[in-house]
Amino acid sequence: MVQSTSRLNQSRDNIARAYSSPPWWYDIRGLFILTFAYRSTLGRQVRLFGSNLGAHHLEVAIGSGSLLAIILRWRRWKGLPRVRIVGFDYAEPMLVGARQRFSGRPELALLHADVSSLDFADACFDSANIANAVHCFPDLDGALAEVVRVLKPGGTLAANVLLYPRGPWLLRRIAERINQWGMRKGILYTPYHHAEIREKLIASGLAMVAEEVSGNAYNVLLRKPPEPV
Repeated sequence: MVQSTSRLNQSRDNIARAYSSPPWWYDIRGLFILTFAYRSTLGRQVRLFGSNLGAHHLEVAIGSGSLLAIILRWRRWKGLPRVRIVGFDYAEPMLVGARQRFSGRPELALLHADVSSLDFADACFDSANIANAVHCFPDLDGALAEVVRVLKPGGTLAANVLLYPRGPWLLRRIAERINQWGMRKGILYTPYHHAEIREKLIASGLAMVAEEVSGNAYNVLLRKPPEPV
């Protein structure tokens, strides 16, 4: 069923309000959710997203920028090239934290934007990351369509997706309680079943490059097909 525009707008606004916490609290809360809801690690995320920065990169739902800051330090340590980055978020308080964090970095532009309606030209980014944010999007199909649109042919998208809890009963129950809290709070729109989200990603027109399920996270790297010759 197609969701009404008014309901989608209400969901976006609810999520924006839910992310009105101070950036430092968002970072602490995010690490807790990563550990017990995603059942993932910071190191796994840094490797996934840090390896997917092309020359002109789009950071979707950048939040306070804490993960990207760690990724950029990791890339310097690895001797990887510096890149131009555009980061955006729908929650203004998160952007305040990101702007403070990346002040004086001319290669990094920060914008207020809605992932389902991006004001970028077609095929202008070499890569995009969606880190810890797919679960926030009320209109995931629209979000994927926009990200695919702004990627260059051959460009790559890295993302991790929160799955419905799996594994031993205790760990599953902890994750379920966190998810229930997240939905009440408004920071979680929905987790996904593995087969369901995989089908959505492929239906967006992207080709699967690499994928893994780890804990309650589905980690993927996808590529936009090159233009026909």
